[in-house]
Amino acid sequence: MAKINRIKAVLAEQEKTSKWLAAQVGKSTCTVSKWCSNTVQPDLNTLNAISVALDVSIKDLLVDNKE
Repeated sequence: MAKINRIKAVLAEQEKTSKWLAAQVGKSTCTVSKWCSNTVQPDLNTLNAISVALDVSIKDLLVDNKE
């Protein structure tokens, strides 16, 4: 599966847990785990809520596919 988001990496950089993120965005820890493993992707509204919770740009949460 292609890596589309960097949620797991940003959580690690900020020393925050997926459980913390789940509480911040009102989702289950199971859902956040799926985002972190790139099994499922958050919708745009949720991605915005994640960026606000982590105080990062939405761009920082996505993998740049142009190199």
